[in-house]
Amino acid sequence: MKILIICTGNSCRSQMAAALLKAFDADLKVYSAGTHPSESVHPKALLVMQEWDIDISQNKPRQLLELTNQTFDYVITVCDSAKESCPVFTGSVRKRLHIGFNDPAEAKGTDDEVTAVFRSVRNKILIDFFSFYRNEISNTSC
Repeated sequence: MKILIICTGNSCRSQMAAALLKAFDADLKVYSAGTHPSESVHPKALLVMQEWDIDISQNKPRQLLELTNQTFDYVITVCDSAKESCPVFTGSVRKRLHIGFNDPAEAKGTDDEVTAVFRSVRNKILIDFFSFYRNEISNTSC
């Protein structure tokens, strides 16, 4: 099973979603990319994933166009701006989905408040992507 997760900067939501899917099932081939990739994965995304012993510190944001020559079983957009840009993805796709999340990189406030926003988005990604995994990939109930 080959899955591509797309967001705008590929620094937060798509990175966390890809890491969680890999944690659910190591046999999945999960990629993430951005329509306008950032320079690096957001430090708060690294922090909140590390809280669950998931290390994404070696991940690098990737340009979506690098993957258009590949075939995917699923392409999943996780933010509205990527959903609007998704038609430019010209690779072969069996099924397209949108599972949207607020962008935690836009969070304002104290360090603790911003970290709390990242945790909240991570937790929502966990719930929504576990549901996707259970219903679409594993076809088993828990």
